[in-house]
Amino acid sequence: MGLPELADEETCDALTAEWRVIQRRGGHRYSIDDVSVAWLATSLRPDARRVLDLGCGLGSVLLMTAWRLRDARLVGIEAQSQSFGLALRNLALNGCDDRVRVIHGDLRDAAVCESARRDGPFDLVTGTPPYYRPGRALVSPDTQRAYARVELRGGIEEYTLAAARVLADHGMFVTVLKPESPDRLAPAASAAGLHVVLLRDLVKSPGRPPFLTLAAMSPTPAPTERLAPIVTRDEHGRRTAEHVALRRHFGLSTTDDGDCR
Repeated sequence: MGLPELADEETCDALTAEWRVIQRRGGHRYSIDDVSVAWLATSLRPDARRVLDLGCGLGSVLLMTAWRLRDARLVGIEAQSQSFGLALRNLALNGCDDRVRVIHGDLRDAAVCESARRDGPFDLVTGTPPYYRPGRALVSPDTQRAYARVELRGGIEEYTLAAARVLADHGMFVTVLKPESPDRLAPAASAAGLHVVLLRDLVKSPGRPPFLTLAAMSPTPAPTERLAPIVTRDEHGRRTAEHVALRRHFGLSTTDDGDCR
């Protein structure tokens, strides 16, 4: 794959073994939350053939999922104009726009969700909502970063409702949230008619509190399974075996280069 033409503010970075992603230096950039959601989703549902990514941004989770699930057809929904434009370029860059499409729209809009599921419900839905309610975090003057960080178009509640609109009866919704917001997860699932079936924390280094919580939801009732946390760095700052496994899942180098992904 040749490198695309880039604006001065853009970089083209490794996403999987063969695929790359164009992102803005000062804009929203993909990180370990995207990698971990795509990893958990494709690990839980490697058989998924119809996949939706809510608030797909520049397309990182969408593309990682498409790379792993070679027989799947995928849809992304993105409202922010710069991110939508980057997502379209990234699909074309990686030659997957024959089976992956992106809708420019708001996931809170039932008509947008209906357009996404025009060919039927989804086996797998993913979403990485922004983490902060308005008024509890500074809103970046960069609109792409602002919408990715602050819940200007909704948070875990709106993402869960959107997922419930499009999930097949056997489907799975995989998402991520800040662990300091556990009181929001169960009510969000209940309001959408879904059930939290799996939780797993991410921890930066031994002895530290979790910085993210992965969650999987299903329309089918089941006890919530809480797995042991994934610790991403050891006491010397090196990637743990679990962190290396996340990268290998997408064919990425396991060299410890300081990259958080």
